[in-house]
Amino acid sequence: MDHTHAIDDAALAERLRERGLRMTSQRASVMAAVTKLVHATPDQVADAVPEIDLTTVYRTLETLEELGILAHTHLGHGAPSYRLADDDHIHVVCHRCSSVTDAPPELADSLARQLESERGFLLDRSHFTVFGTCADCAADTASAGRTH
Repeated sequence: MDHTHAIDDAALAERLRERGLRMTSQRASVMAAVTKLVHATPDQVADAVPEIDLTTVYRTLETLEELGILAHTHLGHGAPSYRLADDDHIHVVCHRCSSVTDAPPELADSLARQLESERGFLLDRSHFTVFGTCADCAADTASAGRTH
């Protein structure tokens, strides 16, 4: 999956100014960490920017999400993972090995259309995560079953 949707510092500064906020080194650092890590929990961002305390990381992530620059999703039972808001994809998570891969958002289009037409439900794809078993884990399970 292509993760080249990065917002540069000038564009980030402009979006912040539009909301009456200013560009800070902490905001730039948090944004750079999320861009580099792709699916990043607040703790992972904090580890990537050790000069910024965890409370500031959380506040910055929330601010950037409110501005529509970042979005979060839940890839399991733990903390949310943040990514660039315009990096639209479906998250595919393996229950067994916890690997996260991306799938094209169009895969959910027919589901979204059916949910809307039958139930009036509007699917929020930004939070759409599919859980199952990845090919490697499925192959391991299948080969383990053949050895008995």
